[in-house]
Amino acid sequence: MTGTLFVVATPIGNLEDLSPRARQTLEAVDLIAAEDTRHTGRLLSHFGVKTPLFALHDHNEEKVVQTLMAELIKGKSVALVSDAGTPLISDPGYRLVSGAHANAIRVVPVAGPCAVTVALSAAGLPTDRYCFEGFLPAKQKARRDRIAALVRESRSIVIYESVHRIRDCFADLVAAFGDDRPAFVGRELTKMHEQCVQAPLAGLLRQLDEGDIPAKGEFVLIVTGSDETPALSLDIDDLLRDLAEHLPPKTAAKIAANATGESRNDLYRRLLMLADRK
Repeated sequence: MTGTLFVVATPIGNLEDLSPRARQTLEAVDLIAAEDTRHTGRLLSHFGVKTPLFALHDHNEEKVVQTLMAELIKGKSVALVSDAGTPLISDPGYRLVSGAHANAIRVVPVAGPCAVTVALSAAGLPTDRYCFEGFLPAKQKARRDRIAALVRESRSIVIYESVHRIRDCFADLVAAFGDDRPAFVGRELTKMHEQCVQAPLAGLLRQLDEGDIPAKGEFVLIVTGSDETPALSLDIDDLLRDLAEHLPPKTAAKIAANATGESRNDLYRRLLMLADRK
């Protein structure tokens, strides 16, 4: 019989948020795979759990998965934890969980804290549909490009951000979404200095600049989705065929390129291919 991989959510701040089931699981398994053994070691020490720890993080996951798989195949039970919250949500563990499924090893989630859902529950913004972006790119151009791609997103947008980039991130969001887009910031959620603030984006940026929202700790941002009517989708082949009935191929390709943003040369070649198929 193979072992079981338990995916265990741990507190994102307040240690008392560790569920009784999570504690029992961490005590019962043969091994705990932890993002940072020192960090998890402090959690285990607080609850008197003495289960052996094994490091699994972004830099070694690919190498150590095979070792952990071998233990699971032997019948050992393993608990996967991250530094805080639910594993795999912007945290390591994907390769291990995927490998367990590939080897027909039972995977059991042990539910608990997650910064995404904690922030959504306190934001007072639409939560019926949302998208999770995790951490935006660290470099300015890549971050701005990613934000620009989200401007017409109709769902609420959840973003994680570090203290070092929080001000730049807010400024880029204001520039792309405008001053008045309703938003929320959750700072140090479930911790001693927890702060939950809902305001238009420009207001949140002003509070950050004035120190009302200190640039300290960990941040979850939520931006309300766009209420703009989405652009109509086009079937490019149908568009090319319709234009070609009335216009020369190069003119048809040029108009299609202006309408879709696609390469004129690519559309011209596509139109010729469609003509050959008749």
